[in-house]
Amino acid sequence: MPGGETVGDVAYARIRADILFGQRAPGERLRLDEASRRYGVSVGTMRELLNRLVSEGLVVAEAQRGFEVAPASAAEFREIAALRQLLEGHALALSFAAGDLDWEARVVAAHHKLAVTEQRMLAAADADPTLVRHCDRAFHQALASACGSRVLIETLGSIHDRYLRYLSLAAIVRGERSIQEHADLLACALARDAAGATGILKVHIDGCLDHALAGGPPAWASGPAVPDHGPSARVAARTTSTRTTRRR
Repeated sequence: MPGGETVGDVAYARIRADILFGQRAPGERLRLDEASRRYGVSVGTMRELLNRLVSEGLVVAEAQRGFEVAPASAAEFREIAALRQLLEGHALALSFAAGDLDWEARVVAAHHKLAVTEQRMLAAADADPTLVRHCDRAFHQALASACGSRVLIETLGSIHDRYLRYLSLAAIVRGERSIQEHADLLACALARDAAGATGILKVHIDGCLDHALAGGPPAWASGPAVPDHGPSARVAARTTSTRTTRRR
């Protein structure tokens, strides 16, 4: 297999992607026999892979019920979004201070690919958002890549993936607003304006929360709704009446 990957590596990547991109629903049972056939590995290997996903918070293990896709809730989405904002804001400040010309080139290249895929998606009503989300993640990774902390990068990557899962479950496509925010983040990176980038990142993340949660308890949420007393709720209250579609 390419890059020395094992059959287990490929199966892990496939089931993880299925969870992150909403192909396996929150709370869905993951039966070992069915999953091993679907992903082409032995039952023993599948058990190991699912335990690995348990450690990442994407799968839960119940003593009597086996494995299930981790539940999703509005409350957890807010928690993950807040943690992402905290970690990524810190990573951007470090990265902007230390980034060199090669870092700038990575950021510009990642943004170009993201911008092209975003525009193509806007032009096609039936486009699959998966590629855009891959490119979005790559752009944000590039922005933080010069922070100098492997632990921070790994932790942020894990949180970003869990955040990505909620974007997929909520089918969030913010269109022109998101495109502009990404362009503004690029401008801040090239100007080494960490404070400006942190402010844009907050707007970017709050906008996704507003879009996903403004209509009340979402259909994908398996946990109880909790009151939202933050700025996202106030913005949502002002904008709910203007939202007629998910695409802008």
